[in-house]
Amino acid sequence: MLRTLYHRIVALSASRHAPWWLAAVSFAESSFFPIPPDALLIPMVATRPHRAWILAAICTAASVAGALLGYAIGATLYEQVALPILRFYRSEAAATAVLDNIRQYGVWLILVKGLTPIPFKLVTIACGAAQLSLPQFIAACTVTRGARFLIEAAVLRCYGAPVLAVVERRLSLVAIGSVLALVLGIAAIKLL
Repeated sequence: MLRTLYHRIVALSASRHAPWWLAAVSFAESSFFPIPPDALLIPMVATRPHRAWILAAICTAASVAGALLGYAIGATLYEQVALPILRFYRSEAAATAVLDNIRQYGVWLILVKGLTPIPFKLVTIACGAAQLSLPQFIAACTVTRGARFLIEAAVLRCYGAPVLAVVERRLSLVAIGSVLALVLGIAAIKLL
């Protein structure tokens, strides 16, 4: 099953509509969708390293646009929309912790959390609920998401084919490592 899903993602990343899918997933992940855009970005850059910077820019721009939707949900519809989303993902306690941390650390928290596998939607919704300065929010999201996707693109541009070969050979191990990183990221939110 995992190998089938992986091959579907790689096939999607090779389609002529792949940049649009990348933008859609990047946008949605920053506000309500659980799958990170890395699932598309990594195979896209690995198979098309000459487009690494364009793909990272698409990912960044769409992620920041989606972050604005997350911010709007938190700022205007926290009770009606955000809480049900957070309850669905069983992330209400984590979002409360992020909200408290945003009030305390502000932009610095966005800069750190945007680089990690922690679901970015928790940060964007909490920033809106905390009424963080919108210009600061946009700047921090642009810096942190841009850094994350540009670093991934740079590594994959340099080592794309070998990285993709390792992923394909050790797919189960990579999947376990990704899930472990996500769990550790969520645990870090709860501990902060």
